[in-house]
Amino acid sequence: MYRNKVTTVTPSFNVVGKVLDDALMEVDKYLDDAFMAGLKEVTIIHGRGAGILREGLAGMLKTHKHVEKTRKGNYNEGGDGVTIVTLK
Repeated sequence: MYRNKVTTVTPSFNVVGKVLDDALMEVDKYLDDAFMAGLKEVTIIHGRGAGILREGLAGMLKTHKHVEKTRKGNYNEGGDGVTIVTLK
């Protein structure tokens, strides 16, 4: 069961339209799963909007135990609407 769950982790996670508190909890769990699955880079899709999700997630990602670094998506990756996360 555990191995099956780990192999089904996708390289991107969408939190568009979520409330910040919910998004933070879901992204935290997703990063744990992605790390356990051995993914090296993932994309968090938060959308552009007012920037509440982007800024809130940026603060959380700075101190997350599995995150090595983050960057804004390039134009062909989703630009301001995504954050690319490199995992340890």
